[in-house]
Amino acid sequence: MLYLLESIPYIPKVYYGALLGIGFCVYYLCEVVKTPLLVCANGPFRSFLEANIPLVQNKFWPTLWCFESRAQTIIASILRSHILPPVEYRREILTLPDGGEVALDWAEKDCSTTSPIVIILPGLTGASQAEYVKCLVSAARKIGIRCVIFNNRGLGGVKLKTTRTYCASNYEDLTEVVEHVRKLHPHVSLGATGISMGGLVLGNYLAQQGLTARTKLKACLIISVPWNVFAATKNSEENYFNLMLNKHLATNLRRTIERYHSDIGPFHVDIDIDKILKSQTIREVDSHFTTKQFGYKNVDEYYRDATLNDKLHLIEVPTLCLSAADDPFQPLKAIPLNEISKTKNVAVVVTSRGGHIGFLEGVWPVKEEQYMGKFFSQYFEAMFSGFD
Repeated sequence: MLYLLESIPYIPKVYYGALLGIGFCVYYLCEVVKTPLLVCANGPFRSFLEANIPLVQNKFWPTLWCFESRAQTIIASILRSHILPPVEYRREILTLPDGGEVALDWAEKDCSTTSPIVIILPGLTGASQAEYVKCLVSAARKIGIRCVIFNNRGLGGVKLKTTRTYCASNYEDLTEVVEHVRKLHPHVSLGATGISMGGLVLGNYLAQQGLTARTKLKACLIISVPWNVFAATKNSEENYFNLMLNKHLATNLRRTIERYHSDIGPFHVDIDIDKILKSQTIREVDSHFTTKQFGYKNVDEYYRDATLNDKLHLIEVPTLCLSAADDPFQPLKAIPLNEISKTKNVAVVVTSRGGHIGFLEGVWPVKEEQYMGKFFSQYFEAMFSGFD
C-alpha cells in the first residue's frame, strides 16, 4: 500500500484526465440521461400519449456541456435568439370590451385555410419574437399547423390603451381571444399553448371554464409553468444564481411598467411608480403593482389565486405539461404530482434536466428543431388527427 501511495506523483497526468473523463461520462449517463417521468391517471388520455408521443417514452439527452439548470435556461435563450430568424406574422389588433387592445400575430405561411390553429401565450414579458415562441412556430410550420400569438396588453409593440394590464390569475382577455379565433374559424381544430406565466393564465382559464373550454379547445400544452407560485418565487430567491435570474425578470417587468406609465400616465392613486421602479424581485413588483391593479389585499392572496395545484381536477380539455425537475422557478417537490396522478385530463412529463424553458439536447444544440419544438409538434399533430 505504501508503495502505491509513493507511486502516485509519478503517474502521468493524462491518466488523471482519463479518469475524470470516465467519471464525468458515468455521471452523465447514470444521473443526467433519463427517461422522463410521465404522470397522469390511467385512462384514454394517458394511453394515447404513451402510444403516440415518442418523446414521452424516449430518454432525454441534455446537452453534454450544458445540463446545469441555470446554464440550460440562459444558454437556450442566447442560442435560440441567434439561430432562429425573426418570424413574419400577419398582425391583427383585437379591441377588448373595455377599450383595451391586444395584438394577435398570425403565423400562417404554407398553411391551408383548414389547417388546425394553436394559440400561443408567451411568458411574463414575452411577445411574438421571443426566442421560445419562434421555436414553437418553427415546429408548427413543419407539420402544417397555424399559430396565433396572443401578445398581452401593452406588449408586442402595441401601446397600452387602458389602465388595466394583465396578470397570471386573470384570464378575461384570453377568453375574448379564444372566442374571437373560434368565431373566425368555427370548423377548424383549435388548441392552445402557455409558456411559463402564460401557462398559469391558460391553466386558470381551463380550470374556471371547465366544460365550456372543452367545446372550444381540442388540446392544450403547458410548458415550464410555475405550478405553485409561492414555491416558485421562494425557490427563485433562495440562492445567488436563482436570484440573479429573478432580478433579470424583475428588471424586464419594471421596464414594461415604466413604458406603461409613459403611455397612459398614473394608473391610480394606490400605485407608487417610484416604489415599483426600485423593486428588485418579482415578488416586490407584484406587491407594489400587480396586486393593486387587480384588487388583491396582498401578494399572498394574488399568488394563492394564480396557483394551479388545487384546480387541476376542474380541467376538462386534454392538457399535457412539460416541466424540468431542476427548473429554478419551480422546484420538483412543488409540482403537484399526486394531484395530477388522479386527474384523467391533465398529464405532466418531467425531464430530469432542462432548466426553465431550456430543454437543450445533443452535443451542439444549434438546429432549428429542438426538444421543446419536437414535443409541441408530436403532441398537437397526434391530438388534432387522432384523439377524441
